[in-house]
Amino acid sequence: TTFDTAEGYGNGHSEEIVGTSLEGVRKDCIIATKVAKSHLKPADIRTAIENSLRRLKTDYIDIYYVHWPNPDIPIAETMAEFNKLKEEKMIRAIGLSNFSVLQLKEALQYAQVDVIQPEYSLLKRDIEQDLLPFCDQNSIGVMSYSSIAKGILTGAFHLGKTVIKDDDFRRQRRLFQPDHFEKETELIHLLKEIADSKGVTLSHIAISWLLHQPGLTSAIVGTQNEKHLIENAEAADVQLSADELIRLNQVSAKVLASL
Repeated sequence: TTFDTAEGYGNGHSEEIVGTSLEGVRKDCIIATKVAKSHLKPADIRTAIENSLRRLKTDYIDIYYVHWPNPDIPIAETMAEFNKLKEEKMIRAIGLSNFSVLQLKEALQYAQVDVIQPEYSLLKRDIEQDLLPFCDQNSIGVMSYSSIAKGILTGAFHLGKTVIKDDDFRRQRRLFQPDHFEKETELIHLLKEIADSKGVTLSHIAISWLLHQPGLTSAIVGTQNEKHLIENAEAADVQLSADELIRLNQVSAKVLASL
């Protein structure tokens, strides 16, 4: 029931789709959207949220994120405007996306930050060093994005026949480069072994691993069809044993050290 979008996704088109889709059930949903890093001055934030509210066909946003930090605009100004939006009940919670621990601590001087959104998966685990423990200790929610590493952890590219097309943005991403691709194989095979033993998909295991991590609130998972949407939701019911978690952690760490 949580839908994550941003003004920058399709220049607002994603918000329009979410707004149209949730008409009639909006009160039963959590809508999260983000203001672009170029719109972090107070007046620009005000314009951006008014546009987002219109596209989303709602009069409030449950979680409003700063999409990326902007070193050219003082975070104090941005957070002051976010506080006003919260006081005016235009937003219910303040979020930050792609912020480091130092940047988060600075923002906390000016506002209560309710949730952060970092990249986190079996192939991207650097937040475990500082950001995840800090948020856990300070009761800040953590919503991971790129939870199945842009589709790599589904096994579709290593074990299936899916090929990256020339116009696919992922072709330029580090994890999809040939040398990295080969090194990821051991982890994909382990995911398949565990998935087969439980009669589920590789995605189920990759998402379940995330949901077993201390301090993680929820995993945001993109989807392109209803079948995958249902499968992603089912991952919340998949349990992993202590031994399975240890093996996934070890192989994941080994792969990441080689990349």
